[in-house]
Amino acid sequence: MRTKPAKPHLPTIAAVLLLACGFILLGLTASPEAMAQEDTQENAQENTGQIDYAGFQALTAEAAPHRAARLVPLETFNTMRADPDTLIIDARSAQAFALGHIEGAVNLNFSDFTEEKLAAVIGPKDRRILIYCNNNFTDDVAPVPLKSAPLALNIATYVNLYGYGYRNLYELDGAYGLSDERVVWAGNEG
Repeated sequence: MRTKPAKPHLPTIAAVLLLACGFILLGLTASPEAMAQEDTQENAQENTGQIDYAGFQALTAEAAPHRAARLVPLETFNTMRADPDTLIIDARSAQAFALGHIEGAVNLNFSDFTEEKLAAVIGPKDRRILIYCNNNFTDDVAPVPLKSAPLALNIATYVNLYGYGYRNLYELDGAYGLSDERVVWAGNEG
């Protein structure tokens, strides 16, 4: 017995085509925000281990109490600075460093922080390190223009050094004028 081929059911075909066109149009009209979020999620999966914001947040939380206990006033900073085994790191740009810095500081631009570069400049991980930044000065002029307080370079510098395993860190606390005689400034001001 021979069966007749089934006839296409036009309303079903039309519904499927309409639905397919709807999905295509929806994809073409997706918001840039939705597309960016999708792209970010895809990149996060591809770059696992290369960029770890959650890890940075955890590191910052771990470093916070350590940092809070290591903020030192200028007098203590200067006493520590006098020790020849102590290193003062200025993480600003080379240009800002050349215009002026605390005497005895070495310039290691923040963007150059790597395990190898830090080891070459600092030496042993237990060496005492002092840090400071623009926001430790009240003048708000070159070479120390104020940064937004939550973005002050000493915070990022401290967290990064801590993250690389340096724990003998101290950070200058407070803000001082460049003309303060206790600030021993070197370089070509202005």
